[in-house]
Amino acid sequence: MSRDRAAAETERSNSEAWAERILNEFDGYYLESRQIPEKAQAAFERRDPGDSIALSKRRLSIYGEAINSVARDLSKTFPDLATNVDLWSPVEARFLAMIAGTYEADLAFAFLNSVRVRLYREQWTPTEYVFAEPTSAPPLTGICRNFVGGAQLRPQTVLKILEIPGFDIPYADSFEDAFLIAEKVNENLALDGRTADAIRGIEMINAGFFRNRGAYLVGRLTLRDLTHAPFIIALLNSEDGIYADAVITSTSAAHNLFSSTLANFHVTNPYYHELSEFLHDIIPSRSLGLHYSTIGFNHVGKVAVMNDMKREMRQHGEVFETAVGERGTVAMGFSAPSSAYTLKVIRDHPTSRYKWGEFAGVESVLRKYGQVHEINRAGSMLDNVIYYDISLEAAHFEQHLLDSLLWKAGECVSLVGEFINFKHLIVQVKMIPLPVFLETASRAAAERVVINLGHCIKNNAAANIFNKDLDARNYGVARYRKVYLFDYDAIQPLTEVKISTNTDRYDGEEDIPDWFFDEGETFLPEEIDVGLCIKDHSLVRIFRDAHPDLLTVDYWTKLQNDLRHEHVPGISTYPEQCRLIRDISRLGTFH
Repeated sequence: MSRDRAAAETERSNSEAWAERILNEFDGYYLESRQIPEKAQAAFERRDPGDSIALSKRRLSIYGEAINSVARDLSKTFPDLATNVDLWSPVEARFLAMIAGTYEADLAFAFLNSVRVRLYREQWTPTEYVFAEPTSAPPLTGICRNFVGGAQLRPQTVLKILEIPGFDIPYADSFEDAFLIAEKVNENLALDGRTADAIRGIEMINAGFFRNRGAYLVGRLTLRDLTHAPFIIALLNSEDGIYADAVITSTSAAHNLFSSTLANFHVTNPYYHELSEFLHDIIPSRSLGLHYSTIGFNHVGKVAVMNDMKREMRQHGEVFETAVGERGTVAMGFSAPSSAYTLKVIRDHPTSRYKWGEFAGVESVLRKYGQVHEINRAGSMLDNVIYYDISLEAAHFEQHLLDSLLWKAGECVSLVGEFINFKHLIVQVKMIPLPVFLETASRAAAERVVINLGHCIKNNAAANIFNKDLDARNYGVARYRKVYLFDYDAIQPLTEVKISTNTDRYDGEEDIPDWFFDEGETFLPEEIDVGLCIKDHSLVRIFRDAHPDLLTVDYWTKLQNDLRHEHVPGISTYPEQCRLIRDISRLGTFH
């Protein structure tokens, strides 16, 4: 055998070995990730929300752990590959041949790209997946189950729908649930039973959706005019058994339920493309990429979000400009006018308005944004997509913004030819900053948003998140007037905050209060409304009247105690009007 032929044979053999090593690591990651939904269902059946939350954290961590593991292994075992990027192409070609025809080929390809980036520390460049249409398409019956419609939703149909998850424990009273669900849907959609084809069909995803304390059955109703209405049944589990707690038929409530401000769902169905597309059909106002993240496929969603932004720029011909609202003291925000996203970078140094003493540094802030990504965001904190070492076209930036980024965030941002390189880039769904919203809102809308601000603060606290900068400028308003926290440089665990008060002091006392000498952060609940910096004092009174408990020491100390004892506080994820009203005397028989 000639020397050249022997070298070629060795390279081919090595390429196969390296590709197989990467694929084995991916298979291990993918297998564990697909087992987690079944474990989440078991946690729901055991009434163990703590285990459900732990599973959510595990699911977010295993991808990175697998990438780090295989990159370290390859660097140690095959040092030639780790130092010579020219050897990567045959590895990639072999890997692609090995995954061809599999459903999860696109996810495996993303995994391969992540390994390459980690191995060579190249820039992470989002890629249009070459496997957008898997060749091993799932059977239609594997995605949805179809049910007959009619003049109204019938309890008998609901009974069949309730069987979809195949629980190992019984419903407390499935007949009562079926009656109440049918009654609620017919009432919400004004189905009086006089139009034979009022419901033309019912499609339900063939899976249970699990998160924290709850389980959900998700589908849609096709109505007579061929429009669709969401049909989502919310289930809880008590000592007496599983029961239906609520029914969602409005787009706004469905949008909030599947918002990325909540923890990801665990879905007992492996077909993530079809699941995401079905959810996108139900809630088209959320981008397809965000729906991938909603069901736990964050890396696919991460690529889709970046591609979505690039499509926006091409479609509208716009450029990135400084984001609407007050300039941040720590983060610099920017967006295109028609974009659904806001982008952020962390300044090298905070502005003169920074009020928290010595700045802990950019990495400290990024860790806080990463922390929010990894927790249950309680429906009141925006999720973050954080990209590292990424480039965007310089032509997509307004010149003044570009100059500001290079000047004030130069340790993160650099201009290289026709591209802007970012060491880090945070992407969030675009919100209207709360003070900006109040400037033009009607009185009714302003009052509703201020009340929702209180709910936002309570939900964040229930997730053990305390925002010491309660300034309203750190909060945003979404399309359905929900309020979300979106700046995280001032957050910390609520359990680490000292709760104190000055209400026990008398006028004229000149001595320094005892709490002044305590180490760490001290919070005075009676001053919460002052910290909001809302200019309209009548709106501040609305806030106080709606949430008097937020101004008391007892509220905060009790919540701290619950969190320290690992009691998972309940969080409302749908409007009260969606809940079912149980009154046995109103129940009839099935017809």
